[in-house]
Amino acid sequence: MRIRATRLVRGLVSAALYSASGALLVLIVGFVAYMASRPDLDLWHLVDLDREFTAHSEAQTLTDYLAMEERLFAQLNEQVYNKIPPEQRRQLNRYNRGSLSDPARWSPNWNRSFVLAAEAPKAAVLLLHGMSDSPYSLRNLGQRLNAAGALVLGLRLPGHGTAPSGLVEVTWQDMAAAVRLAVRHLADQAAGRPIYIVGYSNGAALAVHYALESLEDGGLPKVDGLVLLSPAIGVASVAAFAVWQARLGHLLGLDKLAWNAIQPEYDPYKYSSFAVNAGDLVYRLTNRIQKGLDRLSATGGLAHFPPLLAFSSVVDATVSTTALVDGLFERLPEGDHELVLFDINRMVEIEPIMKSDPIGVIGALRKDLDPPYTLSLVSNENAYSRRVVSRSKRPGDAELIESDLALSWPEDVYSLAHVALPFPPSDPLYGSRPAPKSPGIHLGDIALRGERGVLLIPASDMLRLRWNPFYPYVEARVLAFLGLTGR
Repeated sequence: MRIRATRLVRGLVSAALYSASGALLVLIVGFVAYMASRPDLDLWHLVDLDREFTAHSEAQTLTDYLAMEERLFAQLNEQVYNKIPPEQRRQLNRYNRGSLSDPARWSPNWNRSFVLAAEAPKAAVLLLHGMSDSPYSLRNLGQRLNAAGALVLGLRLPGHGTAPSGLVEVTWQDMAAAVRLAVRHLADQAAGRPIYIVGYSNGAALAVHYALESLEDGGLPKVDGLVLLSPAIGVASVAAFAVWQARLGHLLGLDKLAWNAIQPEYDPYKYSSFAVNAGDLVYRLTNRIQKGLDRLSATGGLAHFPPLLAFSSVVDATVSTTALVDGLFERLPEGDHELVLFDINRMVEIEPIMKSDPIGVIGALRKDLDPPYTLSLVSNENAYSRRVVSRSKRPGDAELIESDLALSWPEDVYSLAHVALPFPPSDPLYGSRPAPKSPGIHLGDIALRGERGVLLIPASDMLRLRWNPFYPYVEARVLAFLGLTGR
């Protein structure tokens, strides 16, 4: 009797395993079929630009790096711009010379690294753009810092500014190596002046990684402060499995599986297509940051972490605001650190049509009666006004400090967005109307109307806010933080 029961159990377990395996196989086949049915890959998705800087390159100085970059862009011109077929010569193709999306319409081409020199600089600043972006994203802030007396280096990170295929094989180690090279250059040029890093999105993660690395490696120049915009300190845990999609594509010989998104390349300074490897890279880098925080926390080394000023929207579809708080700010000892959060526009009465209200995030923060950092919330002064104020709580203070920012929410904007923070309303490419005339395409208020499901460009991308109505506040805070308000 016992033997029969055992056999029955084994049979049931085997049947369950076969059923689960069959269901998994069906899901995998369906997923592969769906991914393979997406638009065909173009030349810029497949080209191999092998003149890019890597962690193993012989380049040791910024001069070497820029020389490699020069050869890289020559290769881009030879293998992409000169080879696109006639049917791809459209007005909304960044790889069609003379099109509205051609980066060459702007002068200089902000896809490349740039240096803004200063006579007797008061500080040296490294700008690190985000994933799939280019140095253009921090151009406005860099020019303002330079006008205030700073030597500014806007670094083009490996894999960026050329073709989306650059993100298929690049590693976070390649990017970190480029950051080390850039900081060494600024240390040589600064002559003892303060050195700061301003990072946007994944560039912010690279900035934090460098700061941690420099605390453990005495041979690296130290930085005097970090400014983070929409920082990528934590991403969705599902990103851990994204790399298997690309590996499955390699196994099956399906290049499309290396891509999360395959879209037309209409933006001159940001890839629209997104490689699976890019998301995996951010996941690995943020994990590396957490391990670095663990090591330094155990030894007390975080006491020497440089002052930190970060800006983030409470709603962010790209990175986790909660991870920024729990994974960074709450882990640092008390110091000159500040987190600025931008609330949603609570006057528009958006709550009835919202999927979730970020009040939960704000409420959770308010429960910490004495955080080891300054916490500032930019929000409506009251429920009947679009005018915004900043309410700040400093360590040890019992009362909130309220400041009128003399800024207001635009009528048709309900929140900020991950991609909006570094761009002023006056940006000719991503800004609002009216803005300075763009030499090419203007993407700040693009909204093509018609039936849904027709365009390759998702409506959600067109409606996403690309500029920051509170940019003057961000700029003023950064200038003050870097000690550049006297110029």
